[in-house]
Amino acid sequence: MSPAPPIVIVGAGAAGIMAAIFAAEARGRVVLVERTRDGGRKILISGGGRCNVLPSVLDPSRFVTDSSPHTLRNILRSWPLEAQREFFEETLGLGLTLEPETGKLFPASNRARDVRDRLLAEAARRGVEIRFDALIEDVRPSGSGKGWELVPAEASSFGAGAVILATGGLSVPATGSDGLGIRIARRLGHAIHDTYPALTPLVAEPPVHAMLAGVSLAVTLHATVAGRRVVTRGGFLFTHRGYSGPAVLDISHVAARARQMGVPQPILVQWSARDARSWETRLEQRSAGSVMTALKEELPARLAERLLLEAGIPGVRTLSQLRRDERQALIERLTRYPLPWTGDEGYRKAEVTGGGVALEEVDPRTMESRRHPGLFFCGEMLDAFGPIGGHNFAWAWVTGRAAGMGAGRLASGPPA
Repeated sequence: MSPAPPIVIVGAGAAGIMAAIFAAEARGRVVLVERTRDGGRKILISGGGRCNVLPSVLDPSRFVTDSSPHTLRNILRSWPLEAQREFFEETLGLGLTLEPETGKLFPASNRARDVRDRLLAEAARRGVEIRFDALIEDVRPSGSGKGWELVPAEASSFGAGAVILATGGLSVPATGSDGLGIRIARRLGHAIHDTYPALTPLVAEPPVHAMLAGVSLAVTLHATVAGRRVVTRGGFLFTHRGYSGPAVLDISHVAARARQMGVPQPILVQWSARDARSWETRLEQRSAGSVMTALKEELPARLAERLLLEAGIPGVRTLSQLRRDERQALIERLTRYPLPWTGDEGYRKAEVTGGGVALEEVDPRTMESRRHPGLFFCGEMLDAFGPIGGHNFAWAWVTGRAAGMGAGRLASGPPA
């Protein structure tokens, strides 16, 4: 009697390795196929080489999807955050340390490589066969009507009892992401929401704020999309080409989608914790202190100088000399400054891909395709992403685990 065909996971990124680990809990053979020579490359570059494994709080409402938010919430709740942390700390023996100022959990060693290596080692310990430098060009239903056929680039086709597509999206193509899984899903008839770069820096052409490159501060950004207000808060960094930092990355999908549709999308900046009323009170003080001094109490000097210049107010103007119209013009720039973005850095620097396989196309308990039994999706190729800070790794871990367990149960069949 010939052995049962294996479970094959295509893609050894965060979601794929996790899927392999949990698929291996079932009886039978599990094969993890990866196009690069070592796998987990987004893990290696995340967090500046430190890898933000998880957030300290996982909030489904902060995720973005064009699919059902209810389905997204159910998926995220299938593996609670504390259980995920326990897996990394107890199963992998990887201590996690909280960075209080950001709410991020990093490996105690501060080495992303330790995260990747522990995951791969756990997969190998559970008997997963890992094939690096193996490019899969297509996945299609077997001609026999049972199982799947995988078509490698430079080898003969081989069969699988179940396939988990964990190939990622289109972001950071240098890590091996090229949208293969999304293209395969589309060929197989799945509904795909248009993809776009997300969590990517914004650019301005011409770079009107290049002279401020290197200036950083905490800001609030807001935009209104289809009547809904989108607000992000956090670090903001001026670059030679435009704008970056957590607040910018978290709102960049709004700009990227507007650019794709060819419609204007204002993004407004509040440069400090002071709102318009608070600035009004501060700038109404009739004192001999300069307006510049008042601004420098809250803002970096170079930014304060730039805002005064744009408002047409001399730097030596005292608060007592400030006219009402000047004060209003300055407050508008301090609290509702229109960010002059013209584009974004695209997939090359995007941390994740927006859009992808519609969540309604999968069983939220197992990640199995509703169109093709035995086919599973996980990770970035699904239509959901969260803000920076470990949320997207949490999505990878949760969906990878669900897909692995689902494929394992399918492949193992009823107990003997």
